[in-house]
Amino acid sequence: MAKGNPLQEQLLKAGLVKKSKLAEVAREQHKARHGKGAPAPSEIQREAERARAEKVERDRALEAERKAQARAAELHAQARQILQDRKVPRSGEVEYRFTADGAIRTLLVNDDLKKKLSTGALVIARIDDRYELLPRVAADKVRERDAAMIVLDHGQANEPAAATSEDDAYYAQFKVPDDLVW
Repeated sequence: MAKGNPLQEQLLKAGLVKKSKLAEVAREQHKARHGKGAPAPSEIQREAERARAEKVERDRALEAERKAQARAAELHAQARQILQDRKVPRSGEVEYRFTADGAIRTLLVNDDLKKKLSTGALVIARIDDRYELLPRVAADKVRERDAAMIVLDHGQANEPAAATSEDDAYYAQFKVPDDLVW
């Protein structure tokens, strides 16, 4: 045996350990010092790896948020372009009133445009601080991209069905019997 540990030699001379056991321990110590296996990561290395993983996850979330914002901006720009390209020219002296943002707004239209608005063939959309008239087909394309731009659409059902059923139930109690009807 090569140079041994002085404590190990004393234990061997005293007869407290066997030579085979001493050689086995020496081999294990040698393997631990010079082994090909990677050493166990220290606490600092584990903390650094955890910090790297958190940073990667945070960066991934920020990138996804940036992509979502860019996509929303792109869709809004497409909706603005459709609105500018397809708006119906307004003319007339008839005031058409509607509510937007809790206030009553007014557009000057002619009788034909007013009729189309009331039937739902035309829709009112907002672009910046202006209100424009759009045909139904263009309004549907704008709604797909940015539904907040559509202000008034009589072609869509905005009334909740639950409210009418409550009203129907209330008025049903006052129904006139058939034998009293003239």
